[in-house]
Amino acid sequence: MTATIATEASPRPPQGREFGLLYAEVQQFYSRQMQLFDSFEAEPWARTFTEDAVFDVPTLPAPVVGRAALASNVRRNAELKATSGEQFRHWLGMLDVQPQPDGSLHTRSYALVYLTPRGGESKVHRVCVMEDVLVRSSGTWEISHRLVTRDDLA
Repeated sequence: MTATIATEASPRPPQGREFGLLYAEVQQFYSRQMQLFDSFEAEPWARTFTEDAVFDVPTLPAPVVGRAALASNVRRNAELKATSGEQFRHWLGMLDVQPQPDGSLHTRSYALVYLTPRGGESKVHRVCVMEDVLVRSSGTWEISHRLVTRDDLA
């Protein structure tokens, strides 16, 4: 599956009350999604993606495809955390939402990943750019494609 993700902000962003409501809805979607991820709630987090979603991040050797594989990856992360005692938190900001003619949304945001060792001090671990394609399914948003890039690897 190939997805086209916008890499440049639109010179004239959408405006108005309707867009404001959409923007708030997308922010709430991401707030819940990141909390599910950081809490290792594998299946609920995987359900925020389409069945055939692609999750492409530089920390994995290859893109993860599909909900089952996404959930499995979160369970693996939970096992690693249990061993290391480290807690990761993902903080999203500078969210840009671009509605597309087909009804999908292209989003781009900055993601800060904080790492807190057991008994230690929290520090910024990674600075990333996250680009998603969101599609409507049964009245809710789902991610069909996520691409994450890291500033230190650019």
